[in-house]
Amino acid sequence: MSNWGLHKHGENHDAWPRTAGDSPEEAAFLVHCSPLDMEADMVRSMLKAFGIPSVLRYPGDGAFGKVMLGLSGSGADIYVPASMLADAKELLKGEPEDDGLQEGI
Repeated sequence: MSNWGLHKHGENHDAWPRTAGDSPEEAAFLVHCSPLDMEADMVRSMLKAFGIPSVLRYPGDGAFGKVMLGLSGSGADIYVPASMLADAKELLKGEPEDDGLQEGI
């Protein structure tokens, strides 16, 4: 019972691409998000919806602020697998597709 509440491998671990040697692929920096809004959560949710795993890193002493205050004063960095970086950047551009539904309005 010493590991109650802990998981050996999380969802990101299982979804993260592997190299030929079966080690996790290198993470690549995608974007830095502001600490004052839910930008990081929204970006990560969008990435997940498109099958791109991501991890957060709080630069500087941000992890301490996140634990103590509930938010990181320095914001958060989002990293994705290097092989998916181009797709993730394309998603962040947010260019809507013209599906013709707005014509005539």
